[in-house]
Amino acid sequence: MEARQNAHFEANPLDAEAAESFIRVVPRMADLDPAAWDALAGDSPFLRHAFLHALETTGCVKPDIGWEPVHLALFRNGQLDAAMPLYIKHHSWGEFVFDWGWADAYRRHGLNYYPKLVCCVPFSPVPGPRLLAKNDADRATLIQAALKLTQDLGFSSFHILFPIGPDHAALQATPLLHRSGFQFHWHNAGYANFDDFLAALTHDKRKKIRQERKKLDKLGITFRWVEGRDSTDEDWNHFMRCYADTYARHRSDPHLNHAFFADLRASMPDNLVLIMADRNDMPIACSFCVKDGQRLYGRHWGTLEYVPGLHFETCYQQGIEYAIAHGLQVFEGGAQGEHKLARGLVPTATHSWHWLENAEFREAVDRFLERETDAVSHYMDELDGPFRREPPTGS
Repeated sequence: MEARQNAHFEANPLDAEAAESFIRVVPRMADLDPAAWDALAGDSPFLRHAFLHALETTGCVKPDIGWEPVHLALFRNGQLDAAMPLYIKHHSWGEFVFDWGWADAYRRHGLNYYPKLVCCVPFSPVPGPRLLAKNDADRATLIQAALKLTQDLGFSSFHILFPIGPDHAALQATPLLHRSGFQFHWHNAGYANFDDFLAALTHDKRKKIRQERKKLDKLGITFRWVEGRDSTDEDWNHFMRCYADTYARHRSDPHLNHAFFADLRASMPDNLVLIMADRNDMPIACSFCVKDGQRLYGRHWGTLEYVPGLHFETCYQQGIEYAIAHGLQVFEGGAQGEHKLARGLVPTATHSWHWLENAEFREAVDRFLERETDAVSHYMDELDGPFRREPPTGS
């Protein structure tokens, strides 16, 4: 660890400020200035210093569970000028870009796939900035530094997961391999209310949602939206029971703990929303959402009892209704799940970029990704959307 803490990289020698510039490997978010980091991260709540710092200080991210922070920080004239959230990974859990097959192929050929370097937000398959920089030159410098670190440490590979926007231009100019994926997102078409949204769906999908809501209403189940700043200890204790139950049903342990959510509640309450389902004034289910000025992100959910339709209402319909009521433009329902299509969420492209040091495997993965990209594109085209098709003009 000591060697990683002290690792430095020279900045681009063509940079006029190179003599005053260097990249440092930073093993703790606590060692970076929060205001300087947040100025680079933009509006994404998942890239906030407080969010990444909470993962580390509460033990959700640490070396002995396969997540070792090695963030890259570009300093210029003593100021943080660019950064990359970066981790040494000893497995592929919590990433949501699935490379288990690649790891297995390495193993079968007597090679080690792990450890690897991954630029991502742990346990959060949320598209957002990953190369936190003010210009493409600094983005390129970050990528070069990550590739050099991969080589210096003798690791198999380097990966950037779910980047958006300006990151793509910088990545396209590199030898990294592009991988296509998709998630299901809801987009606000200027709906006045939830009924206005339902009216845009096909008859069958609109009817099904209304029937589900009517059944929940007959069971006496009601919903309330609890803003993070208004939430109570009781609200969070209920959420944690529900969240833990979801993992228990799959015989696994939660990735995130009570201390992490408590930290977020204290440090960024205006970005948090709990959607609570109650019956007879007693909470029975809950979903945890994160928001910014434009988007609502559905992240975790759980229930203390099984009720048909409760999952869809708590996780999707209520999220959409909240977004409409608060003027948000997008609701991201999380990774995977073709069932979300029937709820008004549509396939939306996602991206990741990958570098494998072994040339033979890199070429094989490149060929695989070409076929996979075609398959993903075809699949997205074939999905039957949930919305009504307007008749041609004059018909």
